Amino acid sequence: MKILLDECLDRRIATELIGHKVITVPKRGWAGIKNGNLLKLAEKEFDVFITVDRNLTFQQNYKKINLLIIILADHGTRAKDLQPIIPEILASLKFAKKGNTILIGKKI
Repeated sequence: MKILLDECLDRRIATELIGHKVITVPKRGWAGIKNGNLLKLAEKEFDVFITVDRNLTFQQNYKKINLLIIILADHGTRAKDLQPIIPEILASLKFAKKGNTILIGKKI
């Protein structure tokens, strides 16, 4: 799968998502773009968007977005904070479909 990491996430976790092509928002040249526009751009090129922005589900009509959105709740943004949940992220990628949102961590 082609994965876009939100700009607030440590880019070093990209190497942990083995078997997937991972690009960060800044590397793609989209730093600073607001969520609505970012998701519209991302759905044209990516399968998955990973973020820690729990407000995303309230701000956007994400069900109409042709992306799998993974929200990492109650985890930091640094690689060492995210390392323990990498297996859960990878497992969620196996069965999830575009148009769905997966929350890893505490409920919103």
